[in-house]
Amino acid sequence: MNNINGILLVIGAMAAFTLEDALIKHLSAWFPTGQILIALGIGAGLVFAVLATARRQSLFARAAWQAAPLIRALSEAIAATAFITALSLIDISTVAAVFQATPLAITMGAALFLGEQVGWRRWSAILVGFCGVLLIIRPGLDGFNPATLFVLVAVAAIAVRDLSTRFIAPEVSSLVVSFQGFASLIFSGALLLWMQGDSLVAPEPRHYALIAATLVFSVTGYYAIVQAMWVADASAVQPFRYTRLVFSMLAGVLIFDEQPDALTLIGAGLIIATGLYTFLREQHLARVARREARRTAA
Repeated sequence: MNNINGILLVIGAMAAFTLEDALIKHLSAWFPTGQILIALGIGAGLVFAVLATARRQSLFARAAWQAAPLIRALSEAIAATAFITALSLIDISTVAAVFQATPLAITMGAALFLGEQVGWRRWSAILVGFCGVLLIIRPGLDGFNPATLFVLVAVAAIAVRDLSTRFIAPEVSSLVVSFQGFASLIFSGALLLWMQGDSLVAPEPRHYALIAATLVFSVTGYYAIVQAMWVADASAVQPFRYTRLVFSMLAGVLIFDEQPDALTLIGAGLIIATGLYTFLREQHLARVARREARRTAA
């Protein structure tokens, strides 16, 4: 039952994140990207600050402001800036498809920079997955849109974020880490406004509802993911993260009148298939290692 609940929470989180993406894409027609980042940073950051304070977790404990948490927050800011910029410029289905390469990038980063053992099977899967990314982006061909490179920047930044999380002291609360991540968007948004020479746009009454809904879906999605990791096995819920691509393609077709072409669909299929294979292979190797450890102990 716990695993079923966890799966439902993950699917709900992916739906919430897709609705957040769709709302951000709508808002980008009226507001500069930097202003959207600032609004997200203030709104969601305040929510997590209140939650952490209510649980008597210090936002400014020394352990929370060491190198690893700060690198994570910086990576979060870069990822959000690149991702929201991509959403404002290209199809939501294309953004979601390329973004599914994140688990492959994390596995590659762990092998290259953390010394984790990755065999030829997983390296092959990573290579095939990134071939899927190339099918979607199509560099050098007529369908190439340079704005898709922003999604690759987001993927790389998310990989750095998740890998740096491993070095954060265990006594640092996830609520505090989340506060730092969202607070960093305030600074990255302000920097982006300055770099692009944009000015703040005064929201109209209808915009406040969209901004509020964006914050609700952002916080709800995050909370659902955290709950899923607490109540269920990671091996049971992880594959269902790919439902975000399904939701995003549906949103693209139904809301934005997008029509993903054959190469995009093939590339997305390759990314999902190799991502699932990589995850299942990691689970298999972990089970083998546990069996060997028990045999040695016996």
